[in-house]
Amino acid sequence: MKLSLTVNGQPRSAEVPPLKRLLDVLREDLALTGTKEGCGEGECGACSVLLDGELVNSCLVPACQAAQAEVATIEGLCNPDGQPGPLQRTFLECGAAQCGICTPGMIVAAHCFLKTDEPASEQRIREALAGNLCRCTGYQKIVDAVRLEARAAR
Repeated sequence: MKLSLTVNGQPRSAEVPPLKRLLDVLREDLALTGTKEGCGEGECGACSVLLDGELVNSCLVPACQAAQAEVATIEGLCNPDGQPGPLQRTFLECGAAQCGICTPGMIVAAHCFLKTDEPASEQRIREALAGNLCRCTGYQKIVDAVRLEARAAR
């Protein structure tokens, strides 16, 4: 099928099998390799992207479900010049990224949370990021980064 969608604000298209995973379309067909594959089963959140504004595990989304959709990936959170955006910089400054596998999904999930009116308490941040697993950081630096970014945004 010819898949047409908007990725990070840009119209994109690719000829793909309808059941190819959105994760693979992004990485292989559209050369957006920021989104990572962790488990391939929707359990770890490493492949999290926004699909029409909803946080999803792209390893579970068939390409046919993304037709005509708007997708935001970690690359879409960069500044226009390609440099890390504010949330990405805060993750770096707080030491919230170690091996890097979970980081793109964590940042996309944090971005999604920060767009809500939810209070940025430690409990709410942890709940918002619960679908994303990290094997390296122990989460506290990630929570600290999200809380710091929430304060900066206000």
